[in-house]
Amino acid sequence: MYLAGYQPLTLLDYPGKLAATAFTLGCVLRCPFCHNPELIEPSKEYLAQAGGNKTEEFLEFLKTRQGKLDGVCITGGEPTLHSDLLDFIHTIKTLGFLVKLDTNGAFPDIVRKIAETKLVDFWAMDIKHTPEKYPLASGNADIDIRRFQESVTLIMESGADYEFRTTVVPGIHTEDDFQIIGEWIRGARRFALQEFRDIKIYDPSLVLRSNERSINLDVVRTKVLPFVEHVEIRR
Repeated sequence: MYLAGYQPLTLLDYPGKLAATAFTLGCVLRCPFCHNPELIEPSKEYLAQAGGNKTEEFLEFLKTRQGKLDGVCITGGEPTLHSDLLDFIHTIKTLGFLVKLDTNGAFPDIVRKIAETKLVDFWAMDIKHTPEKYPLASGNADIDIRRFQESVTLIMESGADYEFRTTVVPGIHTEDDFQIIGEWIRGARRFALQEFRDIKIYDPSLVLRSNERSINLDVVRTKVLPFVEHVEIRR
């Protein structure tokens, strides 16, 4: 497991919990609105500045926070790229922490393997777009949407708590897209609509495109509500 770094305390990443956040390296997607672009294809300069792999340092840090923090959020990048992710999760659990795992759902075989262990307490999966428009939002023209659809089903059937979430980007999404997304995740417990912020993103040209259009998040919420138990707007 290669951690680029970690956040000692977050009140936002793990709903309702005091948590630390661990950031893994690498991702197979190239979402233009990604707010952690340095983690997608890290340069040698970035790795040198980050000070190398932070995994052991993070685990030592967690030992000092037993009884003080509730859980750990593992995010990225894309954590399921790492072959030793399950071992990492197991180690965190043995220290007594809850685990929240963020994923884009690109690797359903890994999602299934981890879900079967029941070690993850909370799943969060990004829904980039409608199935038809996934290439537009993911930066990958050859994407196999069936893999992401399978991950949605696995997470909903995992028995753990979970949420799906979409960063709502003017110029990439329309308000009507969210009825289709809602139909796709029909019956989900929780869906979060995340307001797009144009600070430090993978494709800076997206800022100009997004400024040409606007999306009303309250309208978007009404599009999804008929299909999902709870819809939250995160601004």
